[in-house]
Amino acid sequence: MNTRRDFLYGLTSSLGSVAFSSLLARNASAYPGPGAQALHFPQAKAKHCIFLYMEGGPSHIDTFDPKPMLSKLHMKEFTREGEEQSAMSSGKRYYVQSPFDFVKAGESGADMCTLWENLQGVADDLCFYRGLQVDSVNHPTANYQANTGNQFGGDPAIGSWVNYGLGTENEDLPGFIVLPELAHPQGGAANWANGYLPTSYQGTPLRPKGSPILDIQPPKGVTREHQRKNLDLLAKLNQRHAEAHPGHEDLVARMKNYELAFRMQTQVPDIVNIDGESAKTREMYGIGQEPTDDMGRRCLLARKLVEKGVRFVQLYVSTWDSHDYIEKAHGSLIPRVDKPIAALIRDLKERGMLDETLIVWMGEFGRTPDNGVRGGGKAYGRDHNPNAMTVWMAGGGVKAGHTIGATDEIGEKAVESVHHIRDFHITLLRLLGLDDNKLTYFHAGRFKQLSQFGGKVIEELIA
Repeated sequence: MNTRRDFLYGLTSSLGSVAFSSLLARNASAYPGPGAQALHFPQAKAKHCIFLYMEGGPSHIDTFDPKPMLSKLHMKEFTREGEEQSAMSSGKRYYVQSPFDFVKAGESGADMCTLWENLQGVADDLCFYRGLQVDSVNHPTANYQANTGNQFGGDPAIGSWVNYGLGTENEDLPGFIVLPELAHPQGGAANWANGYLPTSYQGTPLRPKGSPILDIQPPKGVTREHQRKNLDLLAKLNQRHAEAHPGHEDLVARMKNYELAFRMQTQVPDIVNIDGESAKTREMYGIGQEPTDDMGRRCLLARKLVEKGVRFVQLYVSTWDSHDYIEKAHGSLIPRVDKPIAALIRDLKERGMLDETLIVWMGEFGRTPDNGVRGGGKAYGRDHNPNAMTVWMAGGGVKAGHTIGATDEIGEKAVESVHHIRDFHITLLRLLGLDDNKLTYFHAGRFKQLSQFGGKVIEELIA
C-alpha cells in the first residue's frame, strides 16, 4: 500500500476497523480522512442542531410571509395555463387571502401570524429566510430532497452527514436521533437513513409512545455483568467471522451497535424521564396541557439530548398539508407547536446553549396563493408550491433579528436572495463548521457529498 488512502481502505477491511471506527466516532475532528472529517471552520459556533421538520408543507403565506395583495384578489377566478406545478394546480383557480391577521413582532419587526403568540416573544432570536426553492411538488420526493438532497431517496440524511463529519460528544448515545410522531412522514425511515455512509451514522428514532426504545431495560434477572459477558462472547465469535470474511461492513456495524445499545441502557432512561424537570420548566413547554403536551415533551427531550452531546436531533410534526380548510388546519397546528418551540429557544438561551445549538424550522415546500379545490367560504386551502417557502433559524451563528429574501406580491415565487435547497444545506453545514466540498465519502467509484455536486453558502444568513 503506497498511499495513505490505500492504507486506510485496507484498514477498514480488517479486524482493526472496529477499534479504528470507534476512535474516529469518539473524536471525528482529530482525523481528516474517510470516515471522519476535520472541523473545516473552527470559528463556527454551532456544535449541535435541532431540526424542526413540519411535514406536509406549511403555508408561508399564512405563517410568516403576509401578502396584503391577496385580500384584493380574494376569490378572483383565473385559469392557470402552461405553468402548472402539478395536476392539482392546473385549470380553473381562485386567489385566496389568508384567514389570519399578522403582526410585526419584536424590535426586528418580524412578520408573524397572530396565532404565534409565544414565538413573538423570541422574534429577535430568529432569522427568517424567504428565498428558498425546491424541485418537487410531491411529498415523498420533496421530503427526501429536504432531508437528503436527493429527490429519490437512498442518500444519507443531513443528520447522518453531520454525525459523520463532527463525530460524537457522547459515546453512550447515537449522534443522530429522530423524534417522529406515531405515523412516520411520507417516504418513511429513508428520511433519516445513512444511505451509503456506514450504518452507525443513521438516525435512531425514539418511539413517541411507551418505551422510547424497545428492550432498553434488560430482562428481569439479567444483570449488567451478565450482559457484558454475553457481549464479550459474541464479540469473540464475530471477530472470528470477521477474520474469515474481511470487508464485511455490516458485521462491523452490528458489533458497534451491540456495544452502543449496552451503553445506552444507562443513559436513555434518565434522559427521557422529565420528572426531574422543574414544574416551571414543564409549564413553559406546555407539558400536561392541551394541545401542547406531546410537542412540549418532544421539544424538552430535544433540549436534553443536545445537552447530553447528541449532534443532530430531528423532530417531526405532520399534517401541514392544507388543501382545504386552511383556517381550521393551520389554526389548530400553530397553537400546538407555538408554545413548545418558543420554550425550547428560551430554555436553551437561559442555559447558555443557544449560541452553540442551531435550530431550523422548515417543511418540504411552501404553498400557492390560489386554490382550485374549493370555491369559497371557509373551506378553501392551498396547493403545493416548490417556488416559494419560508424557513427560519435560531442560534448557532445565524443572523438573528433579520428577514432575508422575499417572495413576489402574492407569494407565488421567491424573487430576492433566491437559492436552491442545496445551497441551504451547504449553509447549514457551514454553520456547524463543515465544508460541503470537503465533507465527502467515497462510494461507487467517486467521492460524494450532501449537495450532490456543489453549490454556494447563503452568506446573508450568517452573522
